[in-house]
Amino acid sequence: MSVSVKELKTYTSFARRFAGKFVRERLEERRTPLLPAPHRPEPATWDDGRLTVAWLGHATVLVNFYGTWLLTDPALRERVGVRVGAVTLGPRRLVRPALGVGELPALDAVLVSHAHMDHCDMGTLRRLPRRTRAVVQEGNRDLVRRFARVDELKWGEAAEVDGARVEAIEVNHWGARKLTDRHRGYGGFLVEKRGRALVFGGDTAYTESFARLHLRGVGVDLAILPIGAYDPYIYAHANPEQSWRMAREMGARYILPMHHSTFRLSREPADEPRRRLLAAAGRERWRVALTEIGQTWTLPE
Repeated sequence: MSVSVKELKTYTSFARRFAGKFVRERLEERRTPLLPAPHRPEPATWDDGRLTVAWLGHATVLVNFYGTWLLTDPALRERVGVRVGAVTLGPRRLVRPALGVGELPALDAVLVSHAHMDHCDMGTLRRLPRRTRAVVQEGNRDLVRRFARVDELKWGEAAEVDGARVEAIEVNHWGARKLTDRHRGYGGFLVEKRGRALVFGGDTAYTESFARLHLRGVGVDLAILPIGAYDPYIYAHANPEQSWRMAREMGARYILPMHHSTFRLSREPADEPRRRLLAAAGRERWRVALTEIGQTWTLPE
């Protein structure tokens, strides 16, 4: 891969600023045991006549949407980051994924919200069957070109996946995978089928864009929203209170919190996002679908 003089200067400046911190974090990880997921989903037992989800860790959620099987932002390896030879340089998991790639059911599609390496892990994508369909945001087709069918969507565009309508929706984030590929789009997804709807928020800071779904008359049954990596990155990642607010503003009946307790990407303690979300929910704790990696939840009918 060729690198221009301008790109080289950008990467050199970045390395000077962050290389020391990066090395210290990787050394600390070596002293921390990799814990097993506290729960293990059993998708073979799920009813195709229901909406059932399991949080596999970070932003990876396995969804059975009334018989349409989806996987969001696949990252199921021990470490995510830049591949250098046989080594991946980047954050290591705190907790193993609840299911490995080989334990997944046949998928109708994988949904990729943006190109960041903790949401779009190429090592995981390479292990998924080529027949799996990929639905991505604008400017990310090249990352999933190995799949037999790719739908690349702008905000407001939609594709049909096995009877489910999948629409790309606006969030408040950014999409570059490297320091210089700023052409890449980003967003969330609205999935609708049989009069039911779920939202997958991907990565987002607080935004009023989800409230527009309520104004459109979309009845959101489940909002899958990020609640971690906000300290000090509140400009890019919503805190738990903001995610709770966004779920309420879109009129979601339930919220599934994700993007926490899996990788150490920021300064807040690993268990803080979950505690703060439950505190924000208060007497409406029943609206929080699940809080631990591997847990399975089915929409009450």
